[in-house]
Amino acid sequence: MSLRNTARNYGSIAKWIHWSTALLFLGSYITVYYREFFTEPKTPENITAIQLHFSIGVTVAVLVILRIIWKLTNPAPATEGTPLQQRAAKIGHGLLYLLMIVMPITGYLGTGAPTNFFFLFEIPSFKDTALFAQQFAPTMTFKEFEKPFDLIHKAILGEFLLWMLILGHAGAALYHHRVLGDRTLKKMTTGN
Repeated sequence: MSLRNTARNYGSIAKWIHWSTALLFLGSYITVYYREFFTEPKTPENITAIQLHFSIGVTVAVLVILRIIWKLTNPAPATEGTPLQQRAAKIGHGLLYLLMIVMPITGYLGTGAPTNFFFLFEIPSFKDTALFAQQFAPTMTFKEFEKPFDLIHKAILGEFLLWMLILGHAGAALYHHRVLGDRTLKKMTTGN
């Protein structure tokens, strides 16, 4: 298997980034839902779950940067399907990339707690940065600042739109594989 993409298949680096991102998003949702449904506020389990959620978010942000760099320097194989399906795939992928960028940013900006990155080191919260102190603190409290980011991260994107895009992405891949019988899913898995 090639490290780089070919005209026929994604390379092992693109596959690794794709599936790692998918698993991280799943882990992010598991930790936040576990926290919400199975822990009491401010308990060690609650704090551990949210810190894992934060850590996964930081990891997703780094991986998305690497993913974009790789995508720009390594062309993808041709998209399968009709011109309309190809256009829909391009729009869907564009929205997924946008959300993979926006979710970690809004998550970081919408929380006042530092991130204890997988319990290895601490990343300060945005409210504790010089940028917040200089640019925003003179005119608003952090609670006022974080409110729109929290709304975007949790209610608009996290609870609805991102799920719809992920399900649409997976559903389209399965449709191409099972109904159309083309190589869309194979290009990102076995390559056969």
